[in-house]
Formats: sequence, C-alpha cells, structure tokens
Amino acid sequence: MRITITARHCEIPDELRARARERLERLARIAPRPHDGRVVFVADNGRPTVEVRLHTARGAVHVGTARGADHRTALDLAVAKVRRQLDKDPTR
Repeated sequence: MRITITARHCEIPDELRARARERLERLARIAPRPHDGRVVFVADNGRPTVEVRLHTARGAVHVGTARGADHRTALDLAVAKVRRQLDKDPTR
C-alpha cells in the first residue's frame, strides 16, 4: 500500500509522521484490499486539522477529518472515524 503524508502551512515532527504511517498500516490490515492511504496535516488559522483518506477495493474511499488541540489528537480522532467506517463496511 502506498502511504502519502503531507503537511500544509505547518511543520510536522518525524515522530508524528511515523505515528501517522503506523496508524494507516493498522487500518490497512482490516480494510478490504487497500491500495492508497493519505494523511494531510493542516494548520488552518492556527487550528490543527488532520484528514485521513483510505482508498480500498472497488473504488471505495474512507475519509475522516478531525480538529484537535494538537495534530496528534486530531490524528487519533480522524483515524477513529475511518475505523468506524471500515467496521460498518459490508464488503469487509
């Protein structure tokens, strides 16, 4: 699976990038045939926001977006949203 991590208008430490990669790899284990995962970190007007996109079989796209006190919290919330979508997915 190809993983892309992007930071817009902010700097992300390497340990947070590693955490994002590890979280996407965990999601990939439960997703049906994942082929692309993206994490976008954004500092929108000083508010940390994270968007997680996971492309799976048959063109399905699971998206979770969250804001938090910091990027790490927002990442955890966004991953939890995608996880709930995968749990509800009938093709899984």
